[in-house]
Order: sequence, then structure tokens, then C-alpha cells
Amino acid sequence: MRLEHYIEELLYRYNCVMVPEFGAFLTQTKSAYIKEANHTFHPPSKVVSFNEQLKSNDGLLVSYVADAEKTTYEDMLVQLAEVSKEWKTKLKNGERLLLGSIGKLWLNKEGKIQFEPANQENYLTTSFGLSSCVSPVITREQLKEEVVALEEEIPFIITPEKREKNQFRSYLKYAAVVLLGVSIGVSGFKFYKDNSFNTQIAQQTAQKEISKNIEEATFFDTTPLELPPLNLKARVLGTDEVVEASSEMTYYIVAGAFKVKENADKKIEALKIRGFNASYIGVNKFGFHVVSFENFTDSNDAINYLRKIKRTESSDAWLFQQ
Repeated sequence: MRLEHYIEELLYRYNCVMVPEFGAFLTQTKSAYIKEANHTFHPPSKVVSFNEQLKSNDGLLVSYVADAEKTTYEDMLVQLAEVSKEWKTKLKNGERLLLGSIGKLWLNKEGKIQFEPANQENYLTTSFGLSSCVSPVITREQLKEEVVALEEEIPFIITPEKREKNQFRSYLKYAAVVLLGVSIGVSGFKFYKDNSFNTQIAQQTAQKEISKNIEEATFFDTTPLELPPLNLKARVLGTDEVVEASSEMTYYIVAGAFKVKENADKKIEALKIRGFNASYIGVNKFGFHVVSFENFTDSNDAINYLRKIKRTESSDAWLFQQ
């Protein structure tokens, strides 16, 4: 049992995950920031820390792992106690405890547990899909300063133009300038006309290619939907008896959404050949045909199956409720 895997999953939802008889992993939200040294932008994130003073059992980790491993709360409590004992033994032997993408633990000279976060995973769900990026230095101000300095170094001397005695030569110069302007205007108009025609053809070709790709595209919604069933109370007609009525919901593990119905049917056939209970859900509000791996009436079963599909089949799978 990889206990650190379950701790990572809980860190996305909670700010404190306590391991009984060992310590607690805490998270604190950190705002976006820029490293000026390398011009790197970092999105908002959760910073992970460790506190060995928090050792009491709050039931969160035990209940979550017991549900995932399909065992009882008491048995899982015993198993976690063994894991905590094993981790303490490794630390006392001078080993460094590596916990996946959470970080690593070791003992200092005073026998205190030290923790260094891995910083490989962003546990802040609102920053999903955001990653660090590097922005190059903008040099336009620097170039402007260089031009100003260059203008100050190079002297400009303006001397009055002497009027030539022969006015005919001046007229020839003016005529040459006018002729050059007309030639440039005609050439520019022809270039603009040819370029506009080529641009129109390129746009039409690109539009056809985009339409063709959309017809065969698969669209995913990576935001999982987890809603509990709706419980209602109703009174029996003609009596004072009140009964509870539940609105049974169906949870679908979505495999994809297709623009063309034939592509959706092909996806269903392919999934059924591989042993999935694939089905056709219908058309969503965007006009795409939605296909599912499996469907459930229990939300917990659906969420557990979704985790399995994300690990083994498709990380883009998501949960749809109907």
C-alpha cells in the first residue's frame, strides 16, 4: 500500500492531512510571483510543510484509505500504525524518507524531523492547468536609450541650401521625385491587391481544414462533477404520514464527445470490444454526442471508477451526472 499516494489525493481537498502516530502534512496558499533573476512566472500554488507535533488521529486519512482499499476502519487503523512505525524506523536508521511528489523527510542532529517539499505538484485546484513560464527581457527601452546616446554623440550640422542659378535643374529634381512617388504608389497598389487575394485563399483553405478536424475531434471536460443524490420528503395523500423520496441519479464516466454521430458509435463499439460497458448518453448543449465508459447509480462507486480510468485509460475522463 502506497500511503503517500492517498496523502497526495487528500492534499488537493484539505489543508491538513494527519498520519496517526507520525505527524501532519499542512498546506498554505501562496500567491503568484515572478523570479526576476531568470524572468520566470509562477502561478498561485499550495506550499506543503510538515509538523511532527500533530500526531492525533482525526479519522480523515484512515476513513479515506479504508474506503479506497475496501476494508474496515479498524483494520486500516492497524495498518497505518504499522506504516508509521516503519517510517520512524527508517528515519532513526539515518535513511531519507521519499514520499512521491510530496517531499522528503530526514532526522537532523537533534533528532528532529526535517522536511523538504518536492514542489513537483501544484495542489491548488484553482490553478489546474497553469504552469511556470519564462518571459524574455523586453529590450525596447534599452534600444531607445542607445539611440538617444548615439544622437548625442553624432553632431548634425544643417547648412542652408544655396539657390542654383539654373532653375531648370531644380525643376528636373522635382519631376524625378514626383515620378518616383507615382511608381511606388502603382507598385504598392499591385502588391496590396495580390497580397489580399493570396490572404483570402489562405483563409478559405485554413477554414476547410479546421472544419474537417472538428468533424473527427473528441472533446473533454476535465472538471469532475461530484453531487450527492437529492432527498425529498412527501406526505401521503389523505393521511398525515410523511415518507422520504430520493431522486435517483445516474453517474456516467465520460470517454469523449464527438461532433459526428458515426464517430461516437465507432467509439462505443471499440470500448465494448475491450470489455467496457460503453453507452451513448446523448447530445449536450454544444451539439456533441457524448459516450461513456460505464455508468453508476452510486456516486462513491462512480468516483472510485473515475480514478481508475484516469490512471489506466484516459487522464481526460470526467464525471457526468444525469
